Amino acid sequence: MNILLTGCAGFIGSRTTHLLLERGDNVVGIDNLSDKGYSGEVKQKRLKGLIGKTGFRFKHVDITSKQGILDLFALNKFDAVINLAALAGVRASLENPQEFLDVNIGGTLNLLEACVKKNGVNKFVVASSSSVYGDGQHEAASETMVTDYPLTQYGATKKAVEVMCYAYHHIYGLDVSALRFFTTYGCSGRPDMSIYRFIEGIKNGREIEVFGDGFQKRDFTYVDDIAAGTIAALQGVGFEAINLGNSNPVTLNYVIQLIENELGKEAKIKYSPRNKADVLINYADIRKAKRLLDWEPKVRIDEGIKRTVAWHLAQK
Repeated sequence: MNILLTGCAGFIGSRTTHLLLERGDNVVGIDNLSDKGYSGEVKQKRLKGLIGKTGFRFKHVDITSKQGILDLFALNKFDAVINLAALAGVRASLENPQEFLDVNIGGTLNLLEACVKKNGVNKFVVASSSSVYGDGQHEAASETMVTDYPLTQYGATKKAVEVMCYAYHHIYGLDVSALRFFTTYGCSGRPDMSIYRFIEGIKNGREIEVFGDGFQKRDFTYVDDIAAGTIAALQGVGFEAINLGNSNPVTLNYVIQLIENELGKEAKIKYSPRNKADVLINYADIRKAKRLLDWEPKVRIDEGIKRTVAWHLAQK
């Protein structure tokens, strides 16, 4: 397949690109390589690992540039678009809501318009988030449980993206998979994410900060599993929102214990008040992903932490 993948230098985007190239697809990867959220040097390092690989071409394009997207589509024929370019981070969305709206919603709109108005692209895969479920979850979240009231601006942008994608499916027949990612972690992760911060802090003997009592549960899902599910979602489904998660929630305190064991060091923990943006528990009902995509996660949390810590220790 000839695939446009946005956010190719991102955490999930770079891993997905690697797996697509390994299976023989041609990928045009775009990224704006911005410093928003975290250092652009991290993205440059990921991109360096892709440059020169057979089937890969990189274009420095921002999805918020309507003309830039139209020019890209004018020069290339794509079978599918995987939109992983977005501003991420629940807390960051509280500080810069306009930027989250412009990138997550406006950028997605530019891609949808390019797909249906001029270029005949039939498949659109887009990154959504477990943030669309809001709070109050006490069981595995099924796709029908999405709330009308996301807790944060980030969650609101992701819900808006899903709704907008459905409109393009309904009007133009665009086949859409909206993937609700659950707490992705792994090698070359985002420096702002909890597991990355915990590993760096414990490794270097620094105090780590935990918001709440550490007993809140997350459905930590290894990046390779998320990337594999993203690729599986390229098949035709009509329009579907689909959870991609580990379906095995664990507490932050348990994850810290795993990291301590791998590093052979004890964490210095500062417990701070829970942020209003944080939910107490979230985890995925993945029966739909199993049924529609023949997908399920393969990496358990203990193995995933082992791999992630090993990657951190190997960095210079």
